[in-house]
Parts: sequence; C-alpha cells; structure tokens
Amino acid sequence: MALGAIGLKTHIWNNNFWSLALMGLYPFIMLGLLWLIGAAIGWGLAPYGVERAVFATTHGNGVFLQYWPLLLTAVAIWFLVSYFFHNKMIAKLAHAREVTRSEEPELYNLLENLSITAGIPTPKLNIVESHARNAFASGINQKSFTVTVTRGLINSLMKDEVEAVLAHELTHILNRDVRLLMICIIFTGMIGFAAQLVWSNLRFAMFMPRRGGRRDGRMVIVFFIIAAILWIGYMATLFTRFAVSRKREYMADVGAIELTKKPEAMMAALMRIAGMDKLKATSGDIQMMCIENSVPFLGLFATHPPIERRVYAISKMTNTPLPDLDMKRPETASNPLEPNRAPEKSLTRQRPYRKSKNPWTD
Repeated sequence: MALGAIGLKTHIWNNNFWSLALMGLYPFIMLGLLWLIGAAIGWGLAPYGVERAVFATTHGNGVFLQYWPLLLTAVAIWFLVSYFFHNKMIAKLAHAREVTRSEEPELYNLLENLSITAGIPTPKLNIVESHARNAFASGINQKSFTVTVTRGLINSLMKDEVEAVLAHELTHILNRDVRLLMICIIFTGMIGFAAQLVWSNLRFAMFMPRRGGRRDGRMVIVFFIIAAILWIGYMATLFTRFAVSRKREYMADVGAIELTKKPEAMMAALMRIAGMDKLKATSGDIQMMCIENSVPFLGLFATHPPIERRVYAISKMTNTPLPDLDMKRPETASNPLEPNRAPEKSLTRQRPYRKSKNPWTD
C-alpha cells in the first residue's frame, strides 16, 4: 500500500514543473487574446475595397505592439498582489479566521503532530463557522501555507476522521498541489476579470449610436467574435484548473493514509462529508480547493472525482472493508475535539441531519 518514494518525488517534481510552466504560459495566453481581439476589431473596421484579412492582421499587429507592455505590466501587478495578499483574500472570501493553540488545542495538536510526521513546518490553522463539512489548504510558500476547516466538520466527524482530513490537506501542501492550484486560480481569475471588463465595454459600445444613429453591422459581428475569443480563452483556463484539481485528490487521499495509517478513517471521513460539503456564500475558487466539491449537471465541471470512486479506490488499494456508519453519529458531547462546547452551540444540533443528501448513510 505504501506509496513509492520515486513516485512521490516525481509527483512533486511534476507539480513544480507545471507551476513554472503555467506561470510562463498564462501571460502568452493573454498576449494571444490581445492580438486576436485587435485582429477582430481590424476586420470590422476594414474600409470597403481593402482586403479584410490583411487589414485585420495589420491592425492586430498594431494593437499588440502598442499594448503588450501595458498588458504584461498589469499581469505582473496582478500576480504580485495575489502572491502577497492571497491568504487574506481567501480568508475573506471563505469567512475564515485564524485560531491559536489556546482556542482549539485538540485540533491544533492534531495538525502539529501530523506536520512533524510529514517533516514540514506546521501551517496556520483557520476555521470557518459554517454548518458545512469541508476543509482546504492554501498558500504559495512556507510562510503562507494554511489549513482551513469548518466548524461543521469538527462537530460531525470523529477524532481519527478529522485527523485524516487534516492529513489530506497537509499532503496537498507537501506535494506542492496547493502552489500549483493557487497559480491556476490567480491567472484564471485574471483572464476572467479581463473578459468581464472587455465584455462590459463592448456591450456598451455595441449599442452606442454611430454615424448619425446607424450601427455598422460588421461591428455587431465583431462583438460576437470577441465574445467567443474571450469565452474560449476563459474556458481553456478553467478546464486546465479542473484537470489539475481532479488529479491531485487521489494522491492526497493516499498521502493521508500514509501519514495516519488509518484507511478506514479516511473513508469514513469522506462518507460523512458526502452531500454536506457546500460552503454557502463562497466563491467557486474556494469550493474548488476543498476536500470535496460536489457538482451537479453530471459532474461536467467537476473539480473533484466522485466521493464514491475515491472511497472504493481506498478500499480496494488497502484491502479494507467500507466502514459502518450506522454507529452512533458523533455529537458534541461525544466528539473528543469539542468536549467543552455546550450542546445548544453545536452546529450539527442546530441543523437537522439530512440523510437524503448523503448516499452513505441512507
């Protein structure tokens, strides 16, 4: 069952390689979009009697040469701001707060012990006061690495199951999955922001009267061409993110089992999280980083493999039977992580247990 050192080192090397590759690739994608937009506008502005393809190419080259320094400067500023302030932005988007050992001693000790076992510095610990059962890791370097868990997860899982979740998130940090994902999110967000900005300006310009109240039909076509270019560029970066996110989950599950030596706890944790993972009032980028991100519509835009597939993969790989969740569901009074919290303050007691949303507890 043990994960070979060569395989793990290769996975980390690949993540480091793709982190650098994506950092270099995304600016070129932006430059390519700039040229295509310039060429599309040139096609629409081509005077009658002039070859449109030639005029579009010339106009695209002119726009590119004029604006590429400004574009790369904007890309650099965006990345630097995200690099230095991403943790604060993520905490704000997730409504998370940092906690200390004195506030959450049991949880902090679990994270610290796992970090020692993994041979990495203990990351920061954040908590989201939410009924949802979820967790995620974030950060780009040792100073910014953070593990965030929800109150609902702490209150709903047994101690060894919470430990498995923390080990899963630490594996993302250890394998450099977090750094790769953060770079994807930073640049995808930049392309999405640029697309929204251009879309808003074009939509306004499209309906502005031109030439005494007339609108050139070609510019309407140009509007849709540019919209298609931006949509294709944005979707390409999105699917890159989805592929990166899906592949890393299986490795993190294996890494968690390596750290805890408890495959049944990892399976039980995933089974209890199933259907209860949605963090309301958070962006899709935050949900994408979580240990689970259930997605409707046949999972077409899924960032995670289905929990059922992950659980059965663990069971088969470790030759461990599926855990029985018919045992007493952990409440505040019996949860070792919450020994002193009054029952009326328990998030799981405040909200009814929705069995219909979790296929493992029907």
